[in-house]
Amino acid sequence: DVQLQASGGGLVEAGGSLRLSCAASGFTFDDYGIGWFRQAPGKEREGVACIISSDGFTHYADSVKGRFTISSDNAKNTVYLQMNNLRPEDTAVYYCAAGPECVPKTWGQGTLVTVSS
Repeated sequence: DVQLQASGGGLVEAGGSLRLSCAASGFTFDDYGIGWFRQAPGKEREGVACIISSDGFTHYADSVKGRFTISSDNAKNTVYLQMNNLRPEDTAVYYCAAGPECVPKTWGQGTLVTVSS
């Protein structure tokens, strides 16, 4: 079974940092794009960042460029999202997903990030 397990969410003050992890199993990790998405209350789910580790491709939403960094550890089949300088508007449930060329096909469960002002 293809599985994704997200973790690392929590409560942090504005300006703080968190690192999310997405552990993948059941598929060849570096053949897929692994992305982070988020959904804030009352809003649609949006893409945050994606990485295709086989060729080093990364992509970020404009709202997080310069603050968030996506990376992968292929030996651990894990993708990380380092989030710095967090803002209250970053508050959301964050999901990781896998799929070809960063098109999400398989979703993990969400992890809640709350940024207080």
